[in-house]
Amino acid sequence: MEKPVIQIENATVCFNMASEKIDSIKEYFVKFAKGQLRFQEFLALKDINLEIKRGESWGIVGRNGAGKSTLLKLICGILAPDKGRVAVKGDISPLLELGAGFDPDLTAGENIFLEGAILGRSRKFMEAHYDEIVEFSELKDFMKMPIKNYSSGMQARMGFAVATVVDPEILIVDEVLAVGDEAFQRKCEKRIHEMIEHSTTLLLVSHDSGLVQRLCTKAVWMRQGEIVMTGDAGEVCGAYAEYYR
Repeated sequence: MEKPVIQIENATVCFNMASEKIDSIKEYFVKFAKGQLRFQEFLALKDINLEIKRGESWGIVGRNGAGKSTLLKLICGILAPDKGRVAVKGDISPLLELGAGFDPDLTAGENIFLEGAILGRSRKFMEAHYDEIVEFSELKDFMKMPIKNYSSGMQARMGFAVATVVDPEILIVDEVLAVGDEAFQRKCEKRIHEMIEHSTTLLLVSHDSGLVQRLCTKAVWMRQGEIVMTGDAGEVCGAYAEYYR
């Protein structure tokens, strides 16, 4: 029996939220020193259990605050569970936030190498694939422009092109495909389909149930930090839509 590439067992993530108003940094440190700070615990994820096998494509649906992005950050290792266990086998190419890792003062061309380094790719590798990245992003005329002058759609193009320059073992996408024009969105969908055909494992967070059903065979519905339902993408998205109709 094939072992999962992502295995989450009883994972819980808890955040502390200040339960009182603090008007200044000075007041914060005074209260901290006196042990007078009061916090309220917020369970972002509650006893999550999930197994994902190599080459599977999963969509994650749910309203804002459901815990979708927190779950992805848990899988990427950005967050550690307060309780439970998370095991990931394989290299991850994450697209969690637009422009994450980009230096706003560097040009787009320079940021290609910076982003590649963050993803663990050598300069030699990035030099060999530089033209391919530029061609896919369709930003050839803007490579000498500082990335801070890019629109969010242009940053999304660049980030996606760098993250998917080769077939990653695990691709994690958080709402990035919602930015940009329709033609480029279709281009990204086509590339994701090609990666899935080459056994890339996909995790996709999206409010677009249609996109989830086009790209994913399975889905997770989350609500208030808990998993409500898992299974066939069409059935899960249908139940999710019906619940909020």
